[in-house]
Amino acid sequence: MATKSKILIIGGTGYIGKFIVEASAKAGHPTFMLVRESTLCNPSKSKLLENLKSLAVNLLTDHESLVKAIKQVDVVISTLSRPQLVDQVNIIAAIKEAGNVKRFFPSEFGNDVDRVHPVEPAKTAFATKAKIRRLVEAEGIPYTYVSCNGFADAYLSNFSQPGATGPPMDKVFILGDGNPKVIYIKEEDVATYTIRAVDDPRTLNRILYIRPPANIYSFNDLVSLWEKKIGKTLERIYISEEQILKDIQEAAPPRNVILAIEHSAFVRGDHTNFNIEPSFGVEATQLYPDVKYTTIDEFLGRLL
Repeated sequence: MATKSKILIIGGTGYIGKFIVEASAKAGHPTFMLVRESTLCNPSKSKLLENLKSLAVNLLTDHESLVKAIKQVDVVISTLSRPQLVDQVNIIAAIKEAGNVKRFFPSEFGNDVDRVHPVEPAKTAFATKAKIRRLVEAEGIPYTYVSCNGFADAYLSNFSQPGATGPPMDKVFILGDGNPKVIYIKEEDVATYTIRAVDDPRTLNRILYIRPPANIYSFNDLVSLWEKKIGKTLERIYISEEQILKDIQEAAPPRNVILAIEHSAFVRGDHTNFNIEPSFGVEATQLYPDVKYTTIDEFLGRLL
């Protein structure tokens, strides 16, 4: 059996990062995580860090040089948040200097930024990710880009309802006409598929799309499924594209960015309005049919 790659995760205490660190360690990869000194002293992160240490995750502090950290591993995965995306320029430079990395996963984990039609301010956010892609390619760094579209916990726990803390029980606001197909993936499943791709030659220099067949729903179909589960009919309130664009312009950050990303998915259908071609992409559930992912039906059942 081939030796499993040593993996460095940068941003491993963040939203999706913590799942990827755990998945890496549980899959038997020697796992390293670069953390800020301030994070080590942050009480809100202490439980998470203790859990990761119990999984034999190696914590590297940011007082060490990035190049030194990268030289210890085979694969680098960035899970930096939106405000930190430009910091990946430094990661790319360090990977180039280290010269030993077999694969780099930049911070993606959303829409395929080369195949979206967003409005501002999402347009700028997506453009930053696209620029990172072009830099990776220009430097000749082996890569995999992960496109999982929508995080299930983030979107489905409240059906993307503004200010709601749970799923709708009486009425539901639907962006646009509710017909474009949207993809939702449980965060743990995103991590599982990402780690499976690390040593897979089929994902080298490709986009790994996570499109589970049972997790592709229009908003209208999603509401219908939820109505069936709760045994009642919800009042559906449709928000016109004109109103959505107005709301985006009037909203303050980060709400305006979130709305613009939702507009891209729910109105323009940017999750599913193109086909995956072998020249640029592969689909995770086809590559790894043995992975049992959480279906939308199962996820909604847990909300009851």
